Amino acid sequence: MTDSPAEAARFLTRNAVDALPEGELERQLGLGRPLRVKLGVDPTAPDIHLGHTVVLRKLREFQDLGHQVVLIIGDYTARLGDPSGRSVTRPLVDPAEIDENAETYERQAFKVLDRDRTEVRRNGEWLDMSMDTLFRLARTSTVAQLLERDDFANRYASGEAITILELLYPLLQGYDSVAIDADVELGGTDQKFNVLLARETQRAYGKTPQSILTTPILPGIDGVQKMSKSLGNYVAVEDPPEEIYGKLMRVPDDVMPVYWSLLLDSPPDSELAPRDQKRAMAHALTARFHGPEAADAAQEHFDTLHVRRELPDEIEEYAFPNGGEAVHLPALLAEAFGVSRSEARRLLTQAGVRLDGEPLDGSELELPPERLDGAVIQLGKRRFKRLRRR
Repeated sequence: MTDSPAEAARFLTRNAVDALPEGELERQLGLGRPLRVKLGVDPTAPDIHLGHTVVLRKLREFQDLGHQVVLIIGDYTARLGDPSGRSVTRPLVDPAEIDENAETYERQAFKVLDRDRTEVRRNGEWLDMSMDTLFRLARTSTVAQLLERDDFANRYASGEAITILELLYPLLQGYDSVAIDADVELGGTDQKFNVLLARETQRAYGKTPQSILTTPILPGIDGVQKMSKSLGNYVAVEDPPEEIYGKLMRVPDDVMPVYWSLLLDSPPDSELAPRDQKRAMAHALTARFHGPEAADAAQEHFDTLHVRRELPDEIEEYAFPNGGEAVHLPALLAEAFGVSRSEARRLLTQAGVRLDGEPLDGSELELPPERLDGAVIQLGKRRFKRLRRR
């Protein structure tokens, strides 16, 4: 940690939204010891996407300055469901699915973080608590405090149900900070209430309250709502290279500077046209997760399909049953591409399926096997299979 506290604080807060209490991070950086910097993530879905990497990159900056990073995998808080930004109660996630997702999250987080300098904890270690411990935690806050939170206040005012479990969520997240002696907690702006309340929880347990740093929310590739797997507007860090590149090329031009700022920490080259700025962004982010050679290949794949409108050199074959009867296209697409039959029907009706380059209009759901044998079927813009009879 060679930077002065003031310089380090300016660096760490340069693209943050909130750094509270004001001046506290600089004071902590002057303590002359590594800070314990906490980030909690709930594994409610199997993939970490680019939106998650915004705060993970901030965590890595602390790490690179010599501080101790603590990544908390919320295997217990995920069982409640974080109510942040929600207008209704989250559906429950199966515990077995949470445990499986937790393994995936931990592995994917190290695409950003330094594995050797990261302390990984699961909050089931301390949240599998006795009733006496839970009662003590529940006494650290009031219903009035919890209802100050915007999403709770809005739901309460509109008569929407708020479960007791949801009210407990911020307290359990705060207890994470108590359990690991957090000096600093990071989170997106939607976590501001939770991370501030954790200061009060720490104080109630005789701990020094943490400072907080919030980061902006990355818009999804639709440019409208925040990036989310449930909304289908996300780019997963483990997506194939051509998927990452192709999805990023769909980011609206007016949102692209936000991606450059939050994900690449620089502005786009102002001398380039927006299309070339986007190509540079897509290439850089694809290279980050798959390497420069894979990014080059992904860019060439994109140009083949969308610039030169050629078929890729290599197309995987799919063998369909040779029963002599008409082939049901939704079933074929479901088997060949791993989509649901309802999704396949939707794409057919929206001209999202092509056969040898010609769009299928959805009026024919059954085709003779002779027409399909040897043909290239295309799903969406980037997925191809060459069909063969078994």
